[in-house]
Amino acid sequence: MPNLSQYIGTKCDNNTMKMEASSLRLLYGRGSDLTNAKAVQHRAKCKLITQTTMLKLIDVANERGAKERVKSYWNTYYCQSQIYTVDGKMYAPQCKNRFCTYCCGVRKAELINKYLPVLQKWRDVHFITLTIKSVKAPQLPRMIKAMNRAFRLIKGKHAKRCERGTGLKLIGIKSLECNFNPKSKTYNPHFHLLVPSLEMAEILIDEWLNLWTKKYTHRDAQNCRKVEDTEKDLIEVIKYEAKVFTEPDGKRKPGKRGTAKIYVRALDNIYAALKGNRIIDRFGFNVPAKKKERTPCQLTADAVRWQYNLRSRDWLNEEHESTLTAYMPGHDLETILQNNMDTDVE
Repeated sequence: MPNLSQYIGTKCDNNTMKMEASSLRLLYGRGSDLTNAKAVQHRAKCKLITQTTMLKLIDVANERGAKERVKSYWNTYYCQSQIYTVDGKMYAPQCKNRFCTYCCGVRKAELINKYLPVLQKWRDVHFITLTIKSVKAPQLPRMIKAMNRAFRLIKGKHAKRCERGTGLKLIGIKSLECNFNPKSKTYNPHFHLLVPSLEMAEILIDEWLNLWTKKYTHRDAQNCRKVEDTEKDLIEVIKYEAKVFTEPDGKRKPGKRGTAKIYVRALDNIYAALKGNRIIDRFGFNVPAKKKERTPCQLTADAVRWQYNLRSRDWLNEEHESTLTAYMPGHDLETILQNNMDTDVE
């Protein structure tokens, strides 16, 4: 415990020290701007989606005896459950789990800042999708491992050719994603990539098809296009590892508003299969190393504590009987979370 009197500038007896200690709060980070209404409302929306989904995922993982996933889901459930505000800023620890809607957004912003300056130097950026035929849930972990191994083989082959001066060094950014089709009850794992030239894109697609053969994939399933908006396509590559909301007809684009479902068992299958795999990675190039900064912290007696309440869809302060964000979810989102949580299909 630090010397409290140095923070309040007075000498304290033991009882006063105890009272002041109970009111002091150590806050980490720089905090988020409480006056940014759009960001505050977005945080509340993320919390609602995440906490509601986690409760269902916990039930499924418990049923399957997946104790480690249960622990991770509970960790995400409590992410941002308590928020402290002081001097117009919000402070809350993050779980940093892949399936946390809010933490994924934070991670996405960090990756954009990290990779966008590099991509902007590439003259002919192309967006690629490399995929295989969809599989049933039991085959998903094995196929994801095979996909990663196939990509390593392609990189290794061309790295050796480059060393010999007979080939092109492959460089790019790659992400692993998996979609669920509720009609066929199948899973489609695939890679999204950004590479600096059409030539490199064609090499990757040709090598991918040669390795997998027509038994497991075909050319029409792969995608290649020139990037017109670098930042937009970078966001497309790093946006998520699995879709939380899925249309029942299996279409990629949303149909009628409020018709999407959350297929809980399918999500748990995907998260289980992706565990231990690197979701977003670069290959063939380095990014400038940034100097590590110490996480700022402050000890304050003025912080206001807010506790998240799922029924209220907001963080509440019992002392002042007030809400933090005044967030009100739209009808479509409420419909999905209340009525469209499917715990049967997988």
